[in-house]
Amino acid sequence: MKALMKAFLLARARRLRLGRWWLSSCAALLLVSAHAQQSAPLSDAWGLSAEGFHVVAPFPAGGPIDLLARLLAGDLAERYKVTAVVDNVPGGAGNIGMERVKKAKPDGHTLLVIPAGNLTINPSLMPDFPFNIERDFVPITLLAKAPNVLVASPALHVKNVAELVAYAKAQKSPLAFASPGVGSGLHLAGELFKQQAGIELMHVPYKGTVPALNDVLGGQVPLMLSNLPGALPFIKSGRLVAIGLTDASRSAIASEIPTLQEQGVSGVVVNSWYGLLAPMGTPLGVVEALSRQAQELLEKAQTVEQLKAQGLLHVKMTPAEFALLIKQETAQWAKIIKAKNIVME
Repeated sequence: MKALMKAFLLARARRLRLGRWWLSSCAALLLVSAHAQQSAPLSDAWGLSAEGFHVVAPFPAGGPIDLLARLLAGDLAERYKVTAVVDNVPGGAGNIGMERVKKAKPDGHTLLVIPAGNLTINPSLMPDFPFNIERDFVPITLLAKAPNVLVASPALHVKNVAELVAYAKAQKSPLAFASPGVGSGLHLAGELFKQQAGIELMHVPYKGTVPALNDVLGGQVPLMLSNLPGALPFIKSGRLVAIGLTDASRSAIASEIPTLQEQGVSGVVVNSWYGLLAPMGTPLGVVEALSRQAQELLEKAQTVEQLKAQGLLHVKMTPAEFALLIKQETAQWAKIIKAKNIVME
């Protein structure tokens, strides 16, 4: 009897050991499987092939668009061990590069890095604009933004919105404000500001930001809405006076500058921003995956520093949120362009 009992207990112990081994083996297999899924190539996870990526930047090399395109391409190449090429396709005010992406196979391999104006201003500004943004492209995410700032020549002797409004209303003729050109985002921001502030300003268009800014620095024109990174060195040196930011909150790169909204002028939230899009028809799963991966890239400490050096800030945004931003700003600028009868030169 004792022998039988001993044999039974030994057999039971072997079964328990076998069971524990089986459970631990299953757990190890699950961990390996989970790790494999996390590090799986894009072709396995989202149905894309291993042919690599083309990130189209529809402007010449250099500047924020080129920087963002190269950061994105580098991350995609490293992440999925495939080639990822930046295609700088200048011409047609960005339309040539946009056309290439529109006609590309909607499989997630061809992506577009584009500034706000091409998506939200040009459709109303260009009589023969060749795209329907909502039908031709799929928004993936907002990549980065740079706030704009209303600056004044020190010769104007105004330091804030209240002083500027009072001074403008006391003049017999409208104050002038410079911009990089008719229909530019900074021109339209100026039109929006004068509308919301209840003052008259006269638009003076230039052929680019640099000549416009130079004339404000020289005192030939008293006001300008400028990209904050470009104006900040002159603000810090005292050659320009920062009246206020055209953003909903203060900027991390110049927290001492108040917003126009803080100073009583609401509704002037105008940033220079850059987004990522794909051809219409790109699968939703691919769009969502690329959006998450772009967020991961832009939140890395090294990327944050690279963007900050260019005066750029990352804004986390889902594809749906980005689509809503495009729609809202398109409607806003269409209203301004129609009311002021602005036509692209």
